[in-house]
Amino acid sequence: MPYIVFLLQASFLESRASTLNKIMDALRDYNINLIGVWGMAGVGKTTLLKQVAQQAKQQQLFTRQAYIDLSSIPDSEKLRQRIAKALGLTLWRKDESKRADELKQRLMEEGKILIILDDIWREVDLEQVGIPSKDDIWTQCKIVLASRDGDLLCKGMGTQICFPVEYLSLEEAWSLFKKTAEDSVEENLELRPTAIQVVEECEGLPIAIVTIAKALKDETVAVWKNALEQLKSCAPTNIRAVGKKVYSCLEWSYTHLKGDDVKSLFLLCGMLGYGDISLDLLLQYGMGLDLFDRIDSLEQARNRLLALVEILKASGLLLDSHEDRHNCDVERASSLLFMDADNKFVRMHGVVREVARAIASKDPRPFVVREDAGFEEWSETDDSKRCTFISLNCKAVHELPQGLVCPDLQSFLLHSNNPSLNIPNTFFEGMKKLKVLDLSHMHFTTLPSSLDFLANLRTLCLDGCELGDIALIGKLTKLEVLSLVGSTIRQLPNEMVQLTNLRLLDLNDCKQLEVIPRNILSSLSRLECLSMISSFTKWAVQGESNASLSELNHLSYLTTLSIEIRNAKLLPKDILFENLTRYVISMGKWRGLKTKRALKLKKVNRCLYLGNEISKLLERSEELEFWELSGTKYVLYPSNRESFRELKHLRVGDSPEIQYIIDSKDQWFLQHGAFPLLESLILQTLKNLEEVWHGPIPIGSVGNLKTLNVDSCPKLKFLLLLSMARGLSQLEEMTIKDCSAMQQIITYERESEITEDGHVGTNLQLFPKLRYLELKNLPQLINFSSKLETTSSTSLSTNARSTGSFFSHKVSFPKLEELTLKNLPKLKDIWHHQLPFESFSNLQILRVYKCPCLLNLVPSHLIHTFQNLRKIYVKYCELLEHVIVLQEIDGNVEILPKLETLMMKNLPRLRWIKDGNDSMKYFSSLVTLMNIQYLKELHITNCRMEDLRKM
Repeated sequence: MPYIVFLLQASFLESRASTLNKIMDALRDYNINLIGVWGMAGVGKTTLLKQVAQQAKQQQLFTRQAYIDLSSIPDSEKLRQRIAKALGLTLWRKDESKRADELKQRLMEEGKILIILDDIWREVDLEQVGIPSKDDIWTQCKIVLASRDGDLLCKGMGTQICFPVEYLSLEEAWSLFKKTAEDSVEENLELRPTAIQVVEECEGLPIAIVTIAKALKDETVAVWKNALEQLKSCAPTNIRAVGKKVYSCLEWSYTHLKGDDVKSLFLLCGMLGYGDISLDLLLQYGMGLDLFDRIDSLEQARNRLLALVEILKASGLLLDSHEDRHNCDVERASSLLFMDADNKFVRMHGVVREVARAIASKDPRPFVVREDAGFEEWSETDDSKRCTFISLNCKAVHELPQGLVCPDLQSFLLHSNNPSLNIPNTFFEGMKKLKVLDLSHMHFTTLPSSLDFLANLRTLCLDGCELGDIALIGKLTKLEVLSLVGSTIRQLPNEMVQLTNLRLLDLNDCKQLEVIPRNILSSLSRLECLSMISSFTKWAVQGESNASLSELNHLSYLTTLSIEIRNAKLLPKDILFENLTRYVISMGKWRGLKTKRALKLKKVNRCLYLGNEISKLLERSEELEFWELSGTKYVLYPSNRESFRELKHLRVGDSPEIQYIIDSKDQWFLQHGAFPLLESLILQTLKNLEEVWHGPIPIGSVGNLKTLNVDSCPKLKFLLLLSMARGLSQLEEMTIKDCSAMQQIITYERESEITEDGHVGTNLQLFPKLRYLELKNLPQLINFSSKLETTSSTSLSTNARSTGSFFSHKVSFPKLEELTLKNLPKLKDIWHHQLPFESFSNLQILRVYKCPCLLNLVPSHLIHTFQNLRKIYVKYCELLEHVIVLQEIDGNVEILPKLETLMMKNLPRLRWIKDGNDSMKYFSSLVTLMNIQYLKELHITNCRMEDLRKM
């Protein structure tokens, strides 16, 4: 079946749409597992691959898929780890030689998988990585490779089919240019001839077209003509795989950036290696280099950085990272400073990076990136002495030269595959103007003594280092940024009391840090950001040798704080947090932080005075967790009227005294509502919880809720009153499990609450956006919605219409994609015979397990409804006789046209053929199953087989 796909830039580029369709056809071809895509730098390979990934996801061709940029991955082991992480797989073997086999086995077991490997520069041994061979007949793993070198893919790596990505035709180039520069270029008759010539100079390369179009948008005709003259007069370049026209376009865009700060940031990004670039790292380097002029605070520097990044993105010189890395890379965790940023990482196109480095190297005070080969000889040249920025990549050498005489050097970044690389004690003596030093991932018993010469150093990064004695840091009195993220530091040196100019101290993931001598923190009087998540927890009470939390009162500039505390009693009542704008204060480990203001309170008695400052933080928190909460039966009650107005995520667990989440009978709540911004509500192990919401539901409450999870609440008989459920119009995911008393999910007090208009199917449009619903281990659950009874629990069960269908005609789920029903012993009939219009019409995955009273799964009257159903899993249903039933269905009606997978297991009463009345047909014969157009997987295990003999 041909697919005509128009996405992003391909929406008006026919050549790209054609190539995209051919790649998608190859992905559907069972005989093709290894696909190549090649083309010169800047021609649009990455954009095309992103569209392939998006199409594969939309069409649900694969169960899992991963996109990997190989430019930043040095070896097979790193690639193996990245693939496993991207696919959500865990590799347990520690022996590297066996991990390839482990990954291969996992990929073979996981079903249909797509792996896209972009920007390949040299041959990659896929077998060594653990990717199944294209010749393996059992694999369902498809690999797409992209490179600038077609021979590398077709001959070197043996792709079965290779697709070239060609230059754009002039017509397509003009279309792309107009879309980027906006159509005013065509309407301006004076500008149009010049614009067309500019496009011709771009030679059909999208990266040149987009970059120059963004740079020229809204400029005068004179500027356009000047740009055209420069493009025509460009000289050849010596940059690998970068043509002179591309270089000229990018250089012109750089030259016309407005402001030295944005130009400096562009060059800085070009120096920072391959792959994604952390905004935290850019901030730390930028602070050290005085990149942000007239900035008084860290918060202002952060905001300025984000503004500069947006300018570069708008110019086409920077891009968003390939993925939303909310749970950030373990190599550099994101701090709170960028927790609320749209994207915490940026990236630079490989071509743009090469051009940035070329521009930087021609500067009178050059920036250079050097490899270790020949470095010692180069360090003795005059060129090295003029450098202001050096990024050194060490791959083979075991020792650096005795010294590097660079009197104007401001930044030195060392990247080494060998953490034991020896740095001589004299190495830094000739760099007295150095402001930024990054020696991350090295081993230091003691720091090189020549650090003492770096009196102007402002940023020092020792992330991931194995550290011993670092007392020398105390002599770096101008230091403003100190990052020890993920290092093995065990004790901060007393000499740190001299770092009175320090503004940012990042100790995240210093899991071995146990000693912070008293008075060190209080001495850091200019500190604005202190980060200590997954780090030091041995806070002392005042007067003991270790640091105490009361020292934070001396930090009057502190605005960003992330700390872990073992016990709430360690929090001083008089602690001052009034200046905090970003904070994480956690009693215990915190996983999956989502916001910039979060509290996790454990073993807290709400009857006791927590302190005014902590109470204020409660009121402003966007994310809250309560564990083992005591002294109250409500989480939110009238004394906290102003609390939780900004709350987005709430989790409550292991709190046996809690009976209600909120008491809304108070008049103030009735007028103002509660939780107006709440996005997720998670309730776990609340053994005495009786109602989520006690009292009437105020207007404007929980209207933004997207995720609702309830687990192990044994006294909860229903989840939501109808009046509350009506307000959950944004709800997307609902999971209810292990609630032994729950009899219905939604209940209402009177039938009159439902507006009857004489037409079934228009009654309860409760969850118009619900995509995922899981109901699991609910032994008393009878139906999804019913009238609230006030009698005993026994009569309640009887009066809850136990003989009716689980989903009545009064509830509609138009967007539901995934439904799981597990261990519901009272479930007899899932669907009402007259469901509302479009209810369940988008259902794609249906799982039904351990429902011993269920008789039929998909009845005939719903065949036309389940047109999008792709997968059915049904297991351990002792009385189930029919999985799919056809009853007087027109022969022209398509039967589950998208069904790909049908799994039936342990169905002892499953009937294959219905004997007797010929007008009653049961869609159960293997022959009929095999005739479903897209059915790819049929699993039948421990099902009754005797009727098969009648076929």
